Amino acid sequence: MAGSILFDAPGPKTIARHRLYTVLTVLVLAALVGFAVWRLEDTGQLVYDKWEVFWTPAYVEVIGEALLNTLKMAFGAILLAIVFGLVFGIGKLSEHALIRWPSWLVVEFFRAVPVLLLMIFIFYWLSIGGGPLSPLWCVIAALMLYNGAVLAEVFRAGVNAVPRGQAEAAYALGMRKSQVMLSVQLPQAVKIMLPSLISQCVVALKDTSLGFYIVAPGLTAVARPIYQQFANQVPTAIVITAIYITVNLLLTALATWVQHRLIGEKNPIDLSRVGNMDGGRAV
Repeated sequence: MAGSILFDAPGPKTIARHRLYTVLTVLVLAALVGFAVWRLEDTGQLVYDKWEVFWTPAYVEVIGEALLNTLKMAFGAILLAIVFGLVFGIGKLSEHALIRWPSWLVVEFFRAVPVLLLMIFIFYWLSIGGGPLSPLWCVIAALMLYNGAVLAEVFRAGVNAVPRGQAEAAYALGMRKSQVMLSVQLPQAVKIMLPSLISQCVVALKDTSLGFYIVAPGLTAVARPIYQQFANQVPTAIVITAIYITVNLLLTALATWVQHRLIGEKNPIDLSRVGNMDGGRAV
């Protein structure tokens, strides 16, 4: 029988109460939206002159270039962070103290440093005064170090979630430790940690907005000249936020599709159970 065994099916009174809650929630949300629109109208934020810039072709092209730079920073940081996290996550699992403890130190250090301070430090160290990195690459480097440190813990936890019997069976077949990690544990761990990987990709994309503080090109950087010229801070913030939300939704949809292709509709946590490692298909 479908459904949870922990709860009874809702009766007529419960269903009516849930419908009442739904109606009240919709009314409250509609009231909040109406209040926001009224405030925008009352403060003159909905006049045509403040919004015209966002469908003027020259400015649309500038915003498009800024969006492209934001995507470059996000995807560059995500790809490098995955490599960083993989190397140091496996390093933390090493049986050799000379590899495990330095890996632990690097991961904990970059997890603890606020990403904005890390970005500013790299900018002053490697960009100002003819340094080798442009502000765009400073953003990528900072996001790679921070998100890579977080992903290292995700990789470590994912590998530890794979049933020990999988590795023991591989050792019994004569496989070396590196073969067990790369051929047995890691492919299964990736399926388990996909939700966390997706969440971290969204975080990396949003954190590109911090590049504003080091004059890196991007959506938040292009917002300033627009609102300074047209005195439309609120419309500019609304448009830039809407672009970020749209890109994040597309990224989440893509990652969810990849997740369904790899593990099917099952809960990734269920994949860690012995005898259920066939990619989410029925067993």
